[in-house]
Amino acid sequence: MSIQSTYAKLICVPFIWGGTFIAGRIVAQHLPPAMGAFLRYVIATVILLGFWFASEARDPQAKPLLQMEPRQWLGVIGLALTGIVIYNLGFFSALALIPASRTAVFVALNPAITIVFAVILFGERLHWYRWLGVILALLGVWIVITRGDLSQLFTALGRGESLMLVAVFSWAGYTLIGRQLLNTLSPLKSTLWACIFGTFMLGVVAIPDVANLGKMQFTLPVVLSLLFLGALGTAVAFVWYYQGVKVVGTARTVVFNNLVPIFGVLLAWLILGETISMSLLVGGAIAVAGIFLVNRLPG
Repeated sequence: MSIQSTYAKLICVPFIWGGTFIAGRIVAQHLPPAMGAFLRYVIATVILLGFWFASEARDPQAKPLLQMEPRQWLGVIGLALTGIVIYNLGFFSALALIPASRTAVFVALNPAITIVFAVILFGERLHWYRWLGVILALLGVWIVITRGDLSQLFTALGRGESLMLVAVFSWAGYTLIGRQLLNTLSPLKSTLWACIFGTFMLGVVAIPDVANLGKMQFTLPVVLSLLFLGALGTAVAFVWYYQGVKVVGTARTVVFNNLVPIFGVLLAWLILGETISMSLLVGGAIAVAGIFLVNRLPG
C-alpha cells in the first residue's frame, strides 16, 4: 500500500466518523437508542467477520478466532461493555436530545479524559504542553455546553450533554482496555469479538423495544444511516485506521482524529441545516487546538 493512498484513507476516516453524528441523529429521531445501536452493530459484526475470513483466517501464523486466553476474553468483554454498549447508548440517547454539531464537539474530550485516566491509573507522565491541551479541550467543551456563559455550567448541562459525557468517559475506558489488550491480540480480532459480545448485550437491552417497532420507523434515511454507521462508520473506518497505524505509525495516525469534530460540525450544518453559533465555533476551535497539543509528537 502506497503512502499516498494511506494518507487519503486517513483523511477519509475522520470525515466518516464526523458523519456518524449526522447518521446517528437521524436514527435517534426514529428508533430507541438500544435498538439503533443494536442494528448498527449487527451490520458491523457481519462485515468485520467478512474482513476476518478474507485476511487473518487465511494467515497461517494467525491464531484461530476462538483461541484466546482467559485474560483476553475478559478484555474483549470489557471493550464490548465500555466502547460498544455504554458508549452507543449514551451516543444515541444524546443525539435524540441535542444537535449533532453540539454533540460532535464532545469528541474533543476523548483524548483529554483518556490521558487523565492514564495518569491516575498507570502513573503516566506528561509534557507540559499535553496538560495544556487537556485544559484547552475542557475549556472548549465548557464554552460549547454553556453557550459562552461560563458561569452557567451546571444549569446549561442538560440531559443530552450529560449522556454524551457518559459516552466520553466510557470511550476512555475502551481506549485504555484496548491499549493493554492490543499487546497480545490483533486489532481486527479484538474489535470483532468486542462487536460480537456488544451486539449480544445491546440485543438483550433492546428486547423491550421490539414490540413498539413499526415499518414506518424504517424510512429510507434511517436505513441508509444505519448502513453508514455499521458499514462505514464502524467496519471500514476501523480497517483503514489500522492500516494507517501499520504503514505510517500510531503517532502520525492519531493526529487525524483531530478532524472529527470539525467534520462533524460542518456536516451537521450542510446536511441537517443546523445553526452554528459563535460559542460553538469558538469553543470548538479551542477544543480542537487542545486535541492537537494532546496528540503532539514529543521533541
